[in-house]
Amino acid sequence: MHAFLLQTLGFVASVLIALGLYFKVEMINKGGPVMIAILLCSISALAIILERFISIHNNRVDTDKLMDEITLALKRNRIKDAMDICDQTPGPTAQIMKAGISRYDRGRQEIREAIEEAGLQEVPRLEKNLGSLATIAHISPLLGLLGTVTGMVSTFQIIQQKAQAMHPVDPSVLAQGIWEALITTVAGLIVAIPSFVAYNYFVAKVASLVHEMEVSAVDLVNVLTQRK
Repeated sequence: MHAFLLQTLGFVASVLIALGLYFKVEMINKGGPVMIAILLCSISALAIILERFISIHNNRVDTDKLMDEITLALKRNRIKDAMDICDQTPGPTAQIMKAGISRYDRGRQEIREAIEEAGLQEVPRLEKNLGSLATIAHISPLLGLLGTVTGMVSTFQIIQQKAQAMHPVDPSVLAQGIWEALITTVAGLIVAIPSFVAYNYFVAKVASLVHEMEVSAVDLVNVLTQRK
């Protein structure tokens, strides 16, 4: 199932990149240098989205089942078995629980501190690259606006030059210059909207994982302290 998911994501990404590159080549010629920056933003955003989706998918575990297995091992005083369960389970929840179990013979406060220290290491890994994705979502429309403004300036400079040379200005030329200038705004929004949606999706997923970690940590502390 996991391999199929990766293959599907890879295929979708390849198709999107191929289509994106085809249209981007045409749009770069029309939109100017700013389109190169927007293109780089789109490639970076796609890479971050795929990496975060796979990472968060891999970090999802059944915390209730994990907690039941660890609780059973601890009640039987099989500390090593509980540690092995954590090692065999992917994701940050298992890691913070392992940190707590490693202090099984200490007081409640020391167990909590060990879990908190592990959490401080695991949470940044869940939030990896989300700041970059948010930055892309914010600057892409601004780059698009910059491209539009510079394109409009160029268009009106051409109009001024023709007017000074006593050449009539063809309305079609003016219209072409305007829509070519607006291409960068469209491109910026095309990159920004899905990036912003993906950012909010990942933030919600991370918040959900952190909540599961906190609940599991409290349950683990209670189990460890009740053993004494």
